[in-house]
Amino acid sequence: MNTLEQAHKHKIIYDRPAATFFEGALLGNGGLGAVVTTRPDSVLIHFGHNNVWDIRIAENNQDRIGTFDSLFAKLKEIPDTYTSLSDEGWYRDYVTMTSENYSFPYPRPMPCGSLLLGFDPRSTEVLGHSLQIDNGVCEIHFLNEGTPATLQVFVDQHTDRLWVAMKDSDLPGKTVSFFDRLKLIPDPSTPKEIPAFRASINASNKQLAFYQTMPFSCQAEETHYGHPQDRAFRLSARISQSIPIHESGNELEVRLGAEAGFVVCVQLEEGLDSVISKEAIILIEPPTNVSFVHALSYSLDIWHEYWSRSGVALEDEFLERIWYRNLYFFHCSVKPEAICPGLFANWSYGMIGADWHGDYHMNYNTQQPFWVAFSSNHVDKHLAYVNMVDHVLPISRKWAKEYYRLRGAYYPHSAYPVDMNVMPYPVPHWGWEICETPWTVQSLWWHYLYTMDKSFLAERAFTPMKEAVMFMVDYMKRPEAHGDAWGDDRYHIFPTVVPELYELTPGFKKNSDCIVDLTLTKFLFNAFTKACDELERNDEEAELLAEVNEVLHKFPDYPTAESQGGKVFVSVPNEDPEVVYNVPNGVSTIFPGEDHGLHSSPEEYEIAVNSYKNHRNEGGNDLVFYHLAGARLGQLDLERFKRQIQYCLLPNGTCTDKVLQSGGRYSDTTAFDFMGAMGIWFENFALPAVINECLMQSYNGILRFFPNWSTEKYTEFSTLRAVGGFLVSAAAYQGDVLWIDIFSEAGSRLQIYSPWENDVKCIHSSGEELLRGNIIMVDTVKGENIRLLRAQV
Repeated sequence: MNTLEQAHKHKIIYDRPAATFFEGALLGNGGLGAVVTTRPDSVLIHFGHNNVWDIRIAENNQDRIGTFDSLFAKLKEIPDTYTSLSDEGWYRDYVTMTSENYSFPYPRPMPCGSLLLGFDPRSTEVLGHSLQIDNGVCEIHFLNEGTPATLQVFVDQHTDRLWVAMKDSDLPGKTVSFFDRLKLIPDPSTPKEIPAFRASINASNKQLAFYQTMPFSCQAEETHYGHPQDRAFRLSARISQSIPIHESGNELEVRLGAEAGFVVCVQLEEGLDSVISKEAIILIEPPTNVSFVHALSYSLDIWHEYWSRSGVALEDEFLERIWYRNLYFFHCSVKPEAICPGLFANWSYGMIGADWHGDYHMNYNTQQPFWVAFSSNHVDKHLAYVNMVDHVLPISRKWAKEYYRLRGAYYPHSAYPVDMNVMPYPVPHWGWEICETPWTVQSLWWHYLYTMDKSFLAERAFTPMKEAVMFMVDYMKRPEAHGDAWGDDRYHIFPTVVPELYELTPGFKKNSDCIVDLTLTKFLFNAFTKACDELERNDEEAELLAEVNEVLHKFPDYPTAESQGGKVFVSVPNEDPEVVYNVPNGVSTIFPGEDHGLHSSPEEYEIAVNSYKNHRNEGGNDLVFYHLAGARLGQLDLERFKRQIQYCLLPNGTCTDKVLQSGGRYSDTTAFDFMGAMGIWFENFALPAVINECLMQSYNGILRFFPNWSTEKYTEFSTLRAVGGFLVSAAAYQGDVLWIDIFSEAGSRLQIYSPWENDVKCIHSSGEELLRGNIIMVDTVKGENIRLLRAQV
């Protein structure tokens, strides 16, 4: 399969001016992000960067927060007859106090300004644009004096630069430019209380720039005089020497003459204020047609390598388009060399991208986009998330020790990519979501399973996982979480909060043994046990392993209820099965818990399917999450899935979060599209993971082919990554799997559910052999290629 050609088929075309942020073309290199908008009189490009944040942070009231034990004791005294804990005055005041820091508008992603290229609409008309996702080039189409003209724009994949040039039949730059002005625009939402930007124009070198300091401190004096940890960025634009310019008299604007060879290079520098030079202008080398072509050529190499990692060829054109486009956005938005993206990645303008501080939400939002990294064979992207876990580990340890008085690390509900001395959101009614601790470290184990990289397991994954294990063991073994009061011998997870549901309730009626907590904690304990075995640390960790084993042997059952369709999993004991969820809690044992699926016993599978079919979701946190669980069960209705994607699609090709129904937190008068204006939802770039799980599953260590896909029409996938460190390709047609190719990166034992009823022909390095059985097993050698075929009868 030529995956580059496959990607080339799915350019994003817009046939009119794209005047708004959400109509514009999205470009990026994993650090720098750009939104290319077009208006009837100009091209306007907005810049953002994963590393550029308003880094100020409010950390008031640290001495008033208290400890978990002291607060828990007071909460137990509130009568369980209250409708809400907020009926209690002292608790209402406590919530207000602990919410105060989060109510400040910072930290948040800091938009980095905009580039405007103006023209005369009397002679020039914007027709639209096309974004080529195979190479990241946006082409803007014009009519100039009745003649077609094209402007090419792309983000350099090697450095934080954006290039712009007129396109000609063979080389950019030969067409006479019709742009008559160029302007840099600092973002209008830049806080007034921070130092003003410094603007400069160097007319002789045809370069404009502005410099923005981002203070570390919230204190006025330190903001004025500076702090060693202040950060800054500079946005510069240089115009090719062939274009005449003169200052317009407006700030950061120049007038342009009409000549051929129009090329602009825009550069973003970011870092510590003490490191970024404060010189008014740091000259960029003069952009030329040749330098444009060279930068594009180097960037194409990066794109070619990216698309070589995996690919699909589906007769379902819509799902194939969704697969390629979202992997394009994923590459634009994340790379391990930059800060891990928050909710809205590296695209921002004004207050777009600032809701919830654009932060890390650890009850699925931050984890979800990285679900696609494993099966799509882009595991290197996950390292950005791993770096984020390293960043939050110190505050997580501190919170476990000082707030909970327990070992290990309690990972946060919300976090920022800035220095933190206290949890950003210590409010109990969401801050006590226990699931976020095992959830934060879950993908570290997946990283190992999909690569079998023991160095990664030992050096990056083991410590954060162990810290989570220690906390969970201690939390479940507290006197309040087991004993006679429970009427059983189990270790319970208590108190806790269901993700996005109920908050803390009087008498803690809905605050024990949340199903998300249970399934992820079980996953964590089992993963840690296997990690110790893989790293030969059983003796070293014998005491902790014994505690883990003790808890697992007395682990609570998953809560269930009888629904109109039969027995189902629910989020907490004694819950109404008709409740409208936000996060798809009731299907969490399927995914991400991976406790139930097509491998399950008939009884457990039936409950899981009932839970999936009975699930009611208000929308917003379900587009990937819920449908991935359906794929794992082989129950996903692909046509309905496609219709929901269409419902959520924006003009730029991304999917937003949208409301699906009232009756939960949303009412009949809620605007069902209210989340669409918040920003580019990074989490939904994981949509290809749903398609991958329809084509191949390996979560339990045994490969299963086309579990949620019709094989009647031709379908092929190339080098999807599977548990065990396997790169897997396969094709199917007319109801039959035609062939399976597998590359063994690690030399693991290969196991597959045979897709054929007869013998399997296996061709590998040691020759050919016939294999039979429902599960085929092959011992592989590192670097070996294996082909599996239906044996001829």
